[in-house]
Amino acid sequence: MASEDKNNQVEEKKEEYKKIKGIGFFKKVKYSIFNIEKYPEMAAEGVGKAVAYIAKLVVVLAIVLSIWTLYQTYQMINEGTNYLENEFPDFSYSDGTLTVDSEEAIVIENEQFGKIIVDTNTDSEETINQYLNQINEYGIGAVVLKDRAILKNITMIGEVSYNYQESFNSMNLTEFNKQDVVNYVQNGQINTLYFSVFVSLFIYSFTMYFINTLWYAIIIGIIGYFTMWILKMKMRYVAVFNMAVYALTLSTILNIIYLIVNMLFSFTIEYFSIMYVTVATIYLLAAIFILKTELMKKQAEVMKIVEAQQIVKKELEDQEKDKKEQKEKEERQKKDKEESKDKKEEKENEGNVNHDEPEGSNA
Repeated sequence: MASEDKNNQVEEKKEEYKKIKGIGFFKKVKYSIFNIEKYPEMAAEGVGKAVAYIAKLVVVLAIVLSIWTLYQTYQMINEGTNYLENEFPDFSYSDGTLTVDSEEAIVIENEQFGKIIVDTNTDSEETINQYLNQINEYGIGAVVLKDRAILKNITMIGEVSYNYQESFNSMNLTEFNKQDVVNYVQNGQINTLYFSVFVSLFIYSFTMYFINTLWYAIIIGIIGYFTMWILKMKMRYVAVFNMAVYALTLSTILNIIYLIVNMLFSFTIEYFSIMYVTVATIYLLAAIFILKTELMKKQAEVMKIVEAQQIVKKELEDQEKDKKEQKEKEERQKKDKEESKDKKEEKENEGNVNHDEPEGSNA
């Protein structure tokens, strides 16, 4: 008996630990895609765990994007080094300023890396915006200015700007020229730059996609909240928002797959962002309707229980009524018997009185 009690206590502690620990990340991924009915259970864990969950998914997306962009940067630097050494004009960098020996802007077009515009003479924001528009129309590319470089990639949201002074100071570079760059790449010292580029890309990608994902969750959560209002279901917006976060799981995974396919085969989907939101919205609405169905089932079960209780109550009342009537009937019968018995005794007494009168009394 003591050992059984001890085992029961151990099992209870395990269950308590599981509840405290919550649902694991991979199990949440599975539930979010294949077990929509689990959304309320996961949402009950709170906003913090929901946001942490989607952050982990965005980390995977950011890593994929950063690795691919770094690979493109590696290829671009290798090809660019040959181009710099043989065809590109002389240039030099000193204290945050890049100078290229060319009076006009240099435009380089490459199928793999897009359009690259080099202009270290302009300070005009209007001219820079024109260059960026050309890059955006082309799809991918870069604008190289005297104080910064602006990169545009089809996998990125917007453009990424790198300030020379901030980037090069972290590598203790204050000045260099064309030949120094060629030697730097060929001697393998550029690995530090690759690491710096990867970290910068990861931070940028994670921040942008994380903010966008939360924004989508807020919008989809509002749609879900109004749907619940229409269905006359009471739930706080925070809980609906948590469910919206989990509803974005498949969309985020599809986004990761889309990035990989796009990188490998240059395959693009024009309205992918619309599909992204639509899939997540369908998941959330499906979870809401499942929850509504479950509530209706529970209400129906409650109604059946209430009806059964009413039937039992009525039967008990009928039984009490029958008992009461039976009791009253028995009491009446008993009373009638007693009355008939009393009457019989009275008659017998009267007969005895008459029989005991003395003889000759009439004389």
